[in-house]
Amino acid sequence: MQLLFCLLLATNLLVASAADLGTQKRPSPQVELGKKLFFDRRLSANGTLSCAMCHIPEQGFAQNQLATPVGFKGRSVKRNSPTLLNVAQRKILFFDGREFSLENQVWSPLLSPREMGNVSIGSVINRLQRLDDYPALFSRAYQEPITAHNIGAALTAYEQTLRATDSPFDRWYFGGQISAVDDDVVKGFGLFLRSGCQNCHSFETGHHQFTDDDFHNTGIGFARAMQAPMRGTRTVRLAQTITIEVTESFEADNLNDLGRYEMTGIAADKWKYRTPTLRNIALTAPYMHDGSLSSLKEVIAFYISGGIENQGLDARIKPLQLSDSESSQLIAFLNSLTSSHIRALIEDARHTTIGDY
Repeated sequence: MQLLFCLLLATNLLVASAADLGTQKRPSPQVELGKKLFFDRRLSANGTLSCAMCHIPEQGFAQNQLATPVGFKGRSVKRNSPTLLNVAQRKILFFDGREFSLENQVWSPLLSPREMGNVSIGSVINRLQRLDDYPALFSRAYQEPITAHNIGAALTAYEQTLRATDSPFDRWYFGGQISAVDDDVVKGFGLFLRSGCQNCHSFETGHHQFTDDDFHNTGIGFARAMQAPMRGTRTVRLAQTITIEVTESFEADNLNDLGRYEMTGIAADKWKYRTPTLRNIALTAPYMHDGSLSSLKEVIAFYISGGIENQGLDARIKPLQLSDSESSQLIAFLNSLTSSHIRALIEDARHTTIGDY
């Protein structure tokens, strides 16, 4: 019965993949508008930053070059840029879980003085109204003028298209295709189960996102809070060959990130952060809420050590007994979670006009 269920589920996944990628239907006006907004630098207060500059398609809709992104006027953003792949499946949003609706979520970066720097919702609406193309596009998509609601709805419509499943793991585990993965992946998956990783990175029936959508203290937030603040000049890498020197206090990066506590005010929630999905994890380095671990090898070594001791350390985090070869097998399993849809999503993004003054 279980095998039959898996085969039926796999068939549904493959049919969905063909429908999504094979027929190449023209996107709806809402999706086209949302994609245009996503890549438009004019959504930021000074016309320099777009959503796509922190959520880069070629980098798993995250950002690989920096532990934490560079925001408005070179200001530091205190948390790592999370992937937007399969974001429509997230029950909670942001590392502290302060939003659960994509329509509402978009306003957090738009209004953050460290991210896109807008002073108000009205300032964003007024700017879009003054641009030649947007009033007509919003009227076509929503039959109404530009509003806070339909800005959020349009961006959400595009983000909902960033579906990235049909990985080698899916084809093997759910689809029964033995040749879809090699022995290291199979052994790595066994280690994933035996080591208790699935306690937080769960993949229940009907919810195969490898996350419990809950919050946990691994010790990394605690350790960063104990560091001395950084002051003075900092070199920020914007691209492979471009760096800038930024002078400001970086105290907030080290002392003011209390995780879930910032949402709830409950002392026990200090330094707890949302469990990330493991789908497409090989594409989205660096890792952890602050981007402090640069590779999957470093992440596994961190959990082998048992995290960082502090009063609120999650009881499920204990030292792991893994050899080097077993660590490599676990990484092979994580690599097998990369979707076959990625190339099509990147190609679609490349055909988007970048909004600029």
